[in-house]
Amino acid sequence: MTIETIRDSLCINQIVEQRKDSFIIEGDAIIPDVKPDILGTISTSGTVCIYKKEIQDGKIKIDGTINTYIMYLADSESNNIRSINTNLDFSQTINTEKAKINMNLENTFTLKEIECKVLNGRKVNIKAVLEVETKMFSNENIDIVKGVEDLRDVQTLNNNININTLIGEGSTKVYAKDTFSIDNIDNLAEVMKSDIRIINKESKISYNKVLVKSDLEVKVLYLTEDNRINTLQKTIPVMGFVDIKDVNDESLCNIKYEVRNVLIKPNNVEEHSIYVEVELEIYCQAYENRQLDIIQDLYSPTIDLTFEQKRIKVMQKKDCIQNVCNIREKQTIPEIGNNKLYDVEVTPIINNQKILNDRIMYDGEVSLNFIFASNTQGGINTKKVNIPFNFNIDANGIVPTSNINTNIEIGMQDFIVMPDESIDIKVDLNFSVEYSRNLDINIIENIQPGENRATNPYSMTIYFVKPGDSLWKIAKKFRTTVENIAGVNGIEKIDKINIGQQLFIPRYNG
Repeated sequence: MTIETIRDSLCINQIVEQRKDSFIIEGDAIIPDVKPDILGTISTSGTVCIYKKEIQDGKIKIDGTINTYIMYLADSESNNIRSINTNLDFSQTINTEKAKINMNLENTFTLKEIECKVLNGRKVNIKAVLEVETKMFSNENIDIVKGVEDLRDVQTLNNNININTLIGEGSTKVYAKDTFSIDNIDNLAEVMKSDIRIINKESKISYNKVLVKSDLEVKVLYLTEDNRINTLQKTIPVMGFVDIKDVNDESLCNIKYEVRNVLIKPNNVEEHSIYVEVELEIYCQAYENRQLDIIQDLYSPTIDLTFEQKRIKVMQKKDCIQNVCNIREKQTIPEIGNNKLYDVEVTPIINNQKILNDRIMYDGEVSLNFIFASNTQGGINTKKVNIPFNFNIDANGIVPTSNINTNIEIGMQDFIVMPDESIDIKVDLNFSVEYSRNLDINIIENIQPGENRATNPYSMTIYFVKPGDSLWKIAKKFRTTVENIAGVNGIEKIDKINIGQQLFIPRYNG
């Protein structure tokens, strides 16, 4: 005899491993023939670009480059400032036993440090520290038994839970392209430095699609032919569609951006302009909330039943919250004085993260690298300053064992040199926190019938409740039902019985 069951099909998305690794990436660069020898470096910066990510059995492979700008003091009579733009390619492997070829991968890449050392007048060495945060997910399609069809007297112990299941995932490649005009009086000599960041992120769900919108903010420091340094800041709108079947308005979407390639150069076709092209990969995972009534145990008063139990890990209470940490400081930096600020590189750093019930506490610092006009050789210099911060975020439902992923993006930033030579610093840190909880549940599978049970010879049994007993366990033991025991004994709350309590247990008559 085959037992017919009613089943629910789910895609269970589990976090298999969450880890953080750091890599040292090093390489040499040659000063192009058209540029003067290097005397010393002033500033080194870079943008991480990811060409390819691949998960294999036992390891993760990542290929990419760091698009690097090195501003340097030229070894010439006038000691002019010049710059070189070069790529520091890398191929890194993360060894992890839990990695399997069919898993999904989510990474966050942070350039922690980058420095340049002069080897000789035509050659430099670049060394960078790249931090990689990795989350590995496994997707498993499972069938959960939620009912038995052809056994009239089967008794089930159910657990009603709310979980997050994966609807689907997808990605799309988009290009942000534009030509930026500079002042007509500026005859562009070269791009000295560039910074890009993605701001104003939005998403909208339509039928089987996720519309993703944002702005790519590009900041460029450039040199004119008469050796003046100037800045330019513009935004390029970004839009793309990610196809995900069955996504709907109630879906929860995790959207990640990765930079794949950056090209910023003087526009040879149009004077007084800079051409910008950035290739982005946009990833999206869509989840839904599912209310499940899961059978934890079952039996029949009249037929012996056997079944197997499987323990699975599911995700629940998945959410994403945003909050803003406002940094407001006044700093007096003697080296800068009342000189002109060309640029400020802002890098947020989390030194410590503590998860409490319904709250996350952060200790960190904001690293500021000021690039400013000076009276030194070349007329430009840099100064680093760190500003510590403490910030708390209230997150309903979060517990110390929750899975946490914190991302900080720089919002508004403003730096003004005041008349008293202090610098008024305003920086907004936009915190985005994704969190979820893991839950272990038992599911029943492979239900098999046995022999018919013999009828209990006694019409009534007297039983005294023992430690660890429940009405379910007692009913299953004596092959009756919870309802029968509760009815005979006048029990209104079936989950409340006392040790030593006397129960009358009637024979099950169908």
